[in-house]
Amino acid sequence: MEAFEKLPGEINHLVSSFSSIPVVGDLMTTGITQYTFWLIISSLLVLIILFAFAKRCAVVPQGRFVNGVEFVVEYLENDVGIGILGKESWRRHFPFLMTLFFFIAINNIVGIIPGMKPGTGTISVTAALALVAFVYFVGVGVKNKGAWGYIKSLAPKGVMFPLNILVWVIEVISTLLRPITLAVRLFCNMFAGHIVMGSFALMVSLFAEPLIQQLSLSNAAGALPGLVFAAILFVIYAIEIFVGVIQAYVFTVLTAVYIQGAEAAGH
Repeated sequence: MEAFEKLPGEINHLVSSFSSIPVVGDLMTTGITQYTFWLIISSLLVLIILFAFAKRCAVVPQGRFVNGVEFVVEYLENDVGIGILGKESWRRHFPFLMTLFFFIAINNIVGIIPGMKPGTGTISVTAALALVAFVYFVGVGVKNKGAWGYIKSLAPKGVMFPLNILVWVIEVISTLLRPITLAVRLFCNMFAGHIVMGSFALMVSLFAEPLIQQLSLSNAAGALPGLVFAAILFVIYAIEIFVGVIQAYVFTVLTAVYIQGAEAAGH
């Protein structure tokens, strides 16, 4: 069919649209790309949500908004804060972890809205987030044990020489790879999800295009497959919202695990 013949070219155009395109200025100077623009919008939205929650929060929460945000905060507190970091230290790190979760989740959800691009849809942003998490948990380890003490703590206890040196090298490499895995995991999940959604949206538009141009019985019959793709697209949208929140949660949980490991006395 004609719609399927046009699909490869449209998908190539779709993929190219996810490159960093400046909306203000240019990339060589101080331009703002589409990802930077929506990153700023998402950041403002995070601030609005948190300030609105803080203003309306009371001993007895009222309203769906306050109850919804409080549910998320309490879940992160119990499952990530206390559950991973423990009752003694979770309060010190919870503001950072909560901010990290909301920032990533809002960016992911905003990017699902048609016409918008998520800040987390580019590797440079996810790499920056991973670098912040890396600096934070390494800083926690250095603060608790000192620079040399943290480096030595990567070596396992109870392992005889020279095997302990080999394991220490592996642990150092594993620690250095953590920001890379954090960045790539988040980026790939968001990028792949948007390509899938865009592909189904293209199928809907390609099948509906003849009917829009000319209303006829044959064009109406030809547009019927587009209804199937539209139904699938709505399901994918719901899944992508869930995936966006899950990816924010996974990023936050892994950061909490790394912080807990940095605070531990040693392996």
